[in-house]
Amino acid sequence: MDKNDIGKGCIVESIAGRDKGHLFIVLETFGEYALLVDGKIRRIENPKRKKIKHVRFYAMRDDVRVYSKIVAGIRPDNAEVRKTISLFVNSDKESS
Repeated sequence: MDKNDIGKGCIVESIAGRDKGHLFIVLETFGEYALLVDGKIRRIENPKRKKIKHVRFYAMRDDVRVYSKIVAGIRPDNAEVRKTISLFVNSDKESS
């Protein structure tokens, strides 16, 4: 997937910086930047602003509530963000 396809609700992996290897959900994109949250360190109240070139598309989870909320312009809870990321990581490990 191309960097231009990264948008609201995508799960991305950081490929540069101190948070390299961590998964985030994209709250918003603007220009060459994205606002990222993980529900733990980067909470909804204080999202991480990161250049899109420093993240890699990981998955699109349009089947979960968090995606629907983000696309509708509603901010999800930090707990929902954490749960979505952990469910994805667990399902990814099981399929391996």
